[in-house]
Amino acid sequence: MATEPEGRGARRVAATAVVLAGCLLLAGCSTEPADGHGGRPRPTPKPAATGTLEGLAQQAGCDPNVQTDAAELRQANCSTDDGRYVLTTFATDRGQREWINEAKDYGGSYLVGRRWVAVGEPDVVAALRGRLGGTVETASPHHSGNSGGGGSEDGHSGHSTS
Repeated sequence: MATEPEGRGARRVAATAVVLAGCLLLAGCSTEPADGHGGRPRPTPKPAATGTLEGLAQQAGCDPNVQTDAAELRQANCSTDDGRYVLTTFATDRGQREWINEAKDYGGSYLVGRRWVAVGEPDVVAALRGRLGGTVETASPHHSGNSGGGGSEDGHSGHSTS
């Protein structure tokens, strides 16, 4: 008879462990975000679009006015109902990153995808993100006027990514 209560006790401990694990799992999967979405699940960001300058412009709803057509980058002015922005495509990932690092010295909002960048006002960049996907990067201006220094300031404070 001594073994029957021990068997029930082991089953009770196992059942409690299963319930506790389930509660912990559910707590870890809560849809209540820390950023104030009011309990709504966070929207999954759209994967960044890829393609040519013209293809990206078409996805964004813009008829591109090409300003630069070089081997390392192509750049166009765009205008949509959301506002004006500059769309730039790059031949290499490294060329893109170097361009962004230099451009951030002037501040601004950048929508960054694979070998492309759209630069505009924050609300325009946010609207474009809905069509093109990508990551928003912002920077505060580091220089006032023409400092003549140029260059990259990797790791400098004032840069943020969202």
